[in-house]
Amino acid sequence: METQVIEVDPLEDGRKVYQQAAAVLAEGELVALPTETVYGLGADAYNCDAVAQVFAAKERPSFDPLILHLANARQLDEVCTVPEELKETVEKLAQEFWPGPMTLVLPKKDVVPDIATSGLPTVAVRVSAHPVMRGVCKALGRPVAAPSANRFGHISPTSAGAVLKELGGRIPWILDAGACSEGLESTILRPMLDEKGKPAVELLREGPLVRDRIRKVVRIAKPRKPRAGEGEEAEAAPNAPGQLPSHYAPTKPLLLWDAKEEFTPEEGVAYGLISYQGDSPLSMQECWANTISLSPGSGRLAEAAVRLFAVMRQMDEDEDVQVIVAEKVAETGLGCAIMDRLRRASAARG
Repeated sequence: METQVIEVDPLEDGRKVYQQAAAVLAEGELVALPTETVYGLGADAYNCDAVAQVFAAKERPSFDPLILHLANARQLDEVCTVPEELKETVEKLAQEFWPGPMTLVLPKKDVVPDIATSGLPTVAVRVSAHPVMRGVCKALGRPVAAPSANRFGHISPTSAGAVLKELGGRIPWILDAGACSEGLESTILRPMLDEKGKPAVELLREGPLVRDRIRKVVRIAKPRKPRAGEGEEAEAAPNAPGQLPSHYAPTKPLLLWDAKEEFTPEEGVAYGLISYQGDSPLSMQECWANTISLSPGSGRLAEAAVRLFAVMRQMDEDEDVQVIVAEKVAETGLGCAIMDRLRRASAARG
């Protein structure tokens, strides 16, 4: 299969391309398209065969559910049954954060096929802030199931070029609208009632929507403790997308390291450093085959988040580097999401 890369400018030719992409999706084919977070691999969410192709193209295990993208918040009623006691909470969240990088996990309606939710009674949904994703959803008239457009467990793509490297020859179309503006996958929340019966949300995945902003709208519940008998089996069967402990990983081993601590390289191994801003004691050591900074000189978490996956991919493709070392960042604001991705990357092969 030859993969076509179609450049699209939402301000110029967007509507025409959206209709063309929707026609491809309606025929049961796959289209990779941008969101503000990462590029997604889209399929008609109601077409079971098309959704199965997503799992096959990504080599994604069938137990890992997908996110359904909606054209607007009004479409939520089509795919979800929001409990009466949570309707006000869900409405507040949607009004405040959609379109945007927030995914909600809610009870699904029968119209959503089980293959898209990995058999779970809930479905993960969001309204992207990217005009291309929303435009294609609107043109299709149905939700688009779209996990990140990469092979399972690999680094998520934030550009069309990265998608082509991951899935070229496996899918027919990639819509290229440039680099993603956020760079990290969406924050995932599950609206719920806490132990006192009061509305809250469970934070299932850190992302661009940070805790402080969420708390202004709704309370974040404390993480649920595993029930008796839960363990590796429960961990292997996630209850929402993005829950696996090993994910977002380069092909090379990745080690997490404190920026203030000395690193002692193993003889005969070439190391590359992903530094936060490039001026730490760790980055000043002379043992690195290559050093790339996430936020050169400025130390801005927003810049680091946008660059993280691209820098990881660049280091992974560097032939002079055998092992990647990544500096830890402060776990505040977007730093929580950055560290979440780095931990999962290091768990894969570290």
